[in-house]
Amino acid sequence: MATLATAYVASHFFRAANVTIGLDLMRDLQIGPEALGALTGAFFFGFSAMQIPCGFFLDRFGPRRTICGMLLVAVVGATVFTLAPNWLALLGGRTLMGAGFGVMLIGSMVVISRWFPPDRFSTMAAMVLSIGLLGNLAATTPLAWGTEQIGWRGVFGLMVGFTALATITVWLVVRDAPPGHPFLARKTETAGEMLRGLMEVLRNPSLPFILTLNFCNYACTFTIQGLWGGPFLREVHGLSRIESGNVLLAAVIAYQVGMLTFGPLDRILDTRKWIAIFGTTAIALILGALALVSQAPAWLAIGAIVGIGFLSASSTMIMTHGRATFPDRLIGRGIATMNTCVMLGVACMQTVSGIILGAFEPMADGARSELAYRSLFGFMCAVLLVAVSIYSRVADVRPSDEVRARAAEGTRLA
Repeated sequence: MATLATAYVASHFFRAANVTIGLDLMRDLQIGPEALGALTGAFFFGFSAMQIPCGFFLDRFGPRRTICGMLLVAVVGATVFTLAPNWLALLGGRTLMGAGFGVMLIGSMVVISRWFPPDRFSTMAAMVLSIGLLGNLAATTPLAWGTEQIGWRGVFGLMVGFTALATITVWLVVRDAPPGHPFLARKTETAGEMLRGLMEVLRNPSLPFILTLNFCNYACTFTIQGLWGGPFLREVHGLSRIESGNVLLAAVIAYQVGMLTFGPLDRILDTRKWIAIFGTTAIALILGALALVSQAPAWLAIGAIVGIGFLSASSTMIMTHGRATFPDRLIGRGIATMNTCVMLGVACMQTVSGIILGAFEPMADGARSELAYRSLFGFMCAVLLVAVSIYSRVADVRPSDEVRARAAEGTRLA
């Protein structure tokens, strides 16, 4: 798990880097917020496009071969992005990066599902995500400092090498399942059987409600943490690149603390649904405050971004809730389906966010106005509140229920 989490660091770095270098890309390539939003969203379109195929690969070939193969695609994409001479090449490289890194989260969750009991899933997933967030940390102040020293392309080149080494390490260390696990003695499914399994996943009656919140929660929080949080602090509140990077760094640390806080809460409180509802509603209220308060002091904006960072960790509970509705033989396709929705939501929200900000005339210095950002925050607040109202109709899956079901199954087999 430590090996997979280390490889996951690269995914988080590349997906979050634009929040720090976004204004530099706009200046260097002479593009507007619409183009930056599309460029940033391209990672997530590539990411979401590969979720279902990766789910098939994980169930058929196992995590080790699938993860290493897709990480090679990510290395190629990161190399293209680093050397790209124009916006179109950047777009292609970033799409390939998203496609390659798309396997990391679902692959890690499949390994967790096979090596740990169900009631430990959210805790282990939170640990992997928390370590992976070191990539987000590297994409804040360290990236801002490195950009000033050797340029963003130099920093990206170093991360390409890191990703290549991580791929080799995964191949050497990771194993698909513990000895004696049914996966190791499985009968390989035919293509028809795999498609029927996917249809079984899609017929899950709880899935539409869970996917709704999956689509919106991370999409809104990462549009702040991974794209517009830095420009908002620099253009509206006058922070420097390093100062805004420090705020984003604090938000990522808050996210890591949130992961370790929210991860075991389902076992403590014996609920997943209500933890997800609490976290998402709190994020919506913070975004609503940013939308309503005109000329807010800098400390309020900084506190809001850090607070969103902490609360966004509640998104793992939505994924844990969904995972609990699938049998082990469908775990790869089930998690892949949920993660497709998550990343497609991010891609759509980041693209739409660029359109919303681009609808406002830039000020004399080219910066976006406070009203433009407030409109974006208000839109995301409304989206989250609607998503929570839909998700609230789904039945909870409590950890205690899973423990009893596992014990009953063990007794039956004995």
